[in-house]
Parts: sequence; structure tokens; C-alpha cells
Amino acid sequence: MSTFVFHGIFVATLRSSLEYKLNFGFTKFNAQIIMNKIILITGATSGFGKAIAEKFAAAGWNCIITGRRKERLDELATSLSSLHKIKILPLVFDVQKKEEVFNSLNHIPEEWKNIDVLVNNAGLALGRDSFENASLDDWETMIDTNVKGLLYVSRAIIPFFIKNKKGHIINIGSTAAKEVYQNGNIYCASKHAVDAISQSQRIDLLPHKIKVTAIHPGAAETEFSITRFKGDETKAKNVYEGYEPLHAADIAEAVFYCSNLPAHVCINDMVITCTAQASSFYTFK
Repeated sequence: MSTFVFHGIFVATLRSSLEYKLNFGFTKFNAQIIMNKIILITGATSGFGKAIAEKFAAAGWNCIITGRRKERLDELATSLSSLHKIKILPLVFDVQKKEEVFNSLNHIPEEWKNIDVLVNNAGLALGRDSFENASLDDWETMIDTNVKGLLYVSRAIIPFFIKNKKGHIINIGSTAAKEVYQNGNIYCASKHAVDAISQSQRIDLLPHKIKVTAIHPGAAETEFSITRFKGDETKAKNVYEGYEPLHAADIAEAVFYCSNLPAHVCINDMVITCTAQASSFYTFK
């Protein structure tokens, strides 16, 4: 904490939106230093992304939130800005579409370009079919979202980090990045790619003092399984029967922790499961 003296009054300089009080004679004023950090979160309309936005907004961070579903995005933006009195920039685009990504991110207002943390959260799984029976459309969607989307957003934001001489990329992977299970085929492949890309980013971006962290959650009860089973809520619910899986807020806590470490500390890789799950193959129910 640094300090300065203003007209003989001792004032504490605080990071972010921390409240301090100035005393002038018998009059007491509340004041606030606005030095909010900025986080950009893709796939913020549900699940991990929404929970991450809620966690950081509650801590006074300004948030750039992105997603395909404009109504949900606007609703979240209104809620967070009203509840936490911080700034929200909602951007509606599909990470699969390169032109949309670069057009949106290259034209954000100047004051939003001082981004501290990028969370590449947008991702999905489609189907649990054997390799020879799986849908090619599902494969392409997973690759376009989980891999290419992450690459597009990263490439659009990294120039801001380099210019600002700071930044932190957090890529949301999966335990599927560490092992391959039956009928996981291209989903596992896409998350293995996220793991490799994270390691590559970490090495290549070292000269620019840019942190890179990969966070790999295990079973977590979000919209993930509903999407994977294409709206079949019974199948989705069965995945989590008999034990308590991770919740979106658990991953938000991990992202928040990694984002608030000292400048000289970087967590490169983090695998998180619920207590009942040891790996993709071993879950106690």
C-alpha cells in the first residue's frame, strides 16, 4: 500500500473500489477510488462464464462479457451493473466466426482496451457417440468453438496485453484434456488441444510478461450435459446422480484466485474435480 499527504491529512491509496474516509473538521465524507481492473469473459451467458462474471463484478471488476444469446447477455449486464455499480460491456458474437470476433474486439472503446484478464471460457461438448457413428457436424462445431474460437479471441486480445505490458490468459479446459474416455473422441481431442495451446502460449508470451493458466474442471453441473445430450434433460441429470458434482461457482472461485496472485506468480495448470471424482474413469456414487 502506498500513501500520500493532502493538506496534512493522511490518506490511504487503495487498489480497486475500496472505500476510505476523509475527515475534515467535524464533517466526514465517504470517498471511493475508482481503479477497477477489467476482465473479458467469453461464453458468459450461462455456466462457468456467468458465474465468473458474477464473482468478478462482486469484487469490483469491470467486465466485458460475450456470448451468442443477446437477451441473456443484456439481462446479465443489467443485473451486474445495477447490483455492483461497475461497468459492463456486453458483446454479442459467435467465437466460431473469425470476422465477428475480430470486428467486435478490434473496435471496443479505447477505455476498455486496458484488459487485465482474458477468460477463454466458451466451449461445448456435443454427443457421446462412437467414432464411426459420430456426427461430422458435431465434430466441426466442437473444433470451431473449443479450439478455433479460443485462438481467434486470444489473437485479438494479445496485442492489447503486449501494448499494456501485462495480461493474463485463462483457458478453461477439462479433465478430458488429460485423458481420453470411450465415446469422448473429438471432445477429448479439442480439450487436449486447449492444453497444448495453453502451454504454447505460456512459452511464447514469456517475453511480454503475459501469464497463461489452464483450468481443467471435472464433472460440473451446468448446462454442459444438456447441450451434450441435445436437450435430453433425463440423460443430463443421470450424469450427476449419486454424488455432488462441481458447481459453476467453484470454478469461478478458482479463476478469481489465479487472477489475484502477485505479479511474479503464475499458476500454469490446474485440475479440479469434486471430492467424489478421481478422474474421468473413477467416480464414487
